[in-house]
Amino acid sequence: MKIVIPGGTGQVGRILCRAFASAGDEVVVLTRKANPECSYRYVRWDGESVGDWAKELEDATAVISLAGRSVNCRYGKKNRREILDSRVNSVRAIRSALEKAKNPPRVWLQASTATIYAQRYNAPNDEFAGTIGGTERDAPDAWRFSIHVAKAWESAVDESRLLPNTRIVVMRSAMIMSPDQDGIFAQLLGLVRCGLGGRAGHGRQFISWIHEFDFVRAIRFLIDSEELVGVVNICSSNPLPNSEFMRELRNAWGTTIGVPSSNWMLEVGAFLMRTETQLILKSRRVVPFRLLQHGFQFQFPDSRDASNELCVRYRESRR
Repeated sequence: MKIVIPGGTGQVGRILCRAFASAGDEVVVLTRKANPECSYRYVRWDGESVGDWAKELEDATAVISLAGRSVNCRYGKKNRREILDSRVNSVRAIRSALEKAKNPPRVWLQASTATIYAQRYNAPNDEFAGTIGGTERDAPDAWRFSIHVAKAWESAVDESRLLPNTRIVVMRSAMIMSPDQDGIFAQLLGLVRCGLGGRAGHGRQFISWIHEFDFVRAIRFLIDSEELVGVVNICSSNPLPNSEFMRELRNAWGTTIGVPSSNWMLEVGAFLMRTETQLILKSRRVVPFRLLQHGFQFQFPDSRDASNELCVRYRESRR
C-alpha cells in the first residue's frame, strides 16, 4: 500500500510510520518542518493550502491525517489559536486536494479525539449513545476549549459535499500507549519510577487508552473495512479509573510506592511542565462499540497485560 500521513512526524505518526514501513508499505509524510527527524520519505506542505504535495494523493491507498499542533502545552491565546487553526485548516486543505485528485485514495482517516465526549463516570460513551461535551457550566475553561476544538475539527470534515471516490472515517482516539520517550505512557511511567505514581486527584476519573499494537491494527482494520464510514472510537474496550490504571502500572513496573497527587499539586506540576491538568483529570469513559460491532479483536484489551508488555519493551529500549 501507499500511505500518506499529514502530520506524521509526531509520536502517533512515528508509530504508524514504523508499522507500515516494516510491513513493506510505502510511507509518505507531509510535514511543515524544513528538516524533519524522519527516516521515511517526506514532502513539505504548509498545512493550509493545496500545493505540489497533493500529487502524493494520486493512486495512494489511504491518507491518514494527524496534522495539528500538540495539545500538550499551556492554553494561552496564541497556543489556542494555533491548536484550532492547524486542525481546521489542514482538514480543509486535504479535502480540497481530494476533490481535485483524479485517482484519490480509497479512504481518508481523519484524526479526532475522545475528548469530544462529556465527562462521565457512570455510563460509557460510544459512537451512538455517547454525549458530546461542551455544556458543562462548571467545567474548567481548558476543558471547554478542548471540546470546542474537537467539534470544529470534525465539522471541517463535513463542510463540503461528499467525496464520491473516497470513504471518510473520523477517528476519535484515546490515549495511545507506547514506550516511546515522548508518549503519555512514558510520562506516566516516569511518575511511577519516581514513586509518584499514585492516584491523580480523587482517582475516580476514567482513563480511556489503547495499546499501540492495537492502534495500528485498528488503523489497518479501518482501511480494509469498506462498510465503516463516519465516526469510530479507537480505544480499548476496558477503560478504568485513574487509581486502578496507576495501580496496574505500578504492579507491572514492580513497585508498591505510589504517592497520590492532589489537584493543587497537579496544577503546579502542569504549570511547571507547560501543560494542562485536563489531560489527566477529565474522566474519559469511552468504548469502541463500532470496532467491536464489526468484529475487531483486541490483542491487549486489559491494562494489566498492556502495562506488562509495555514495561518490558521500555526496559529493553533503554539497555
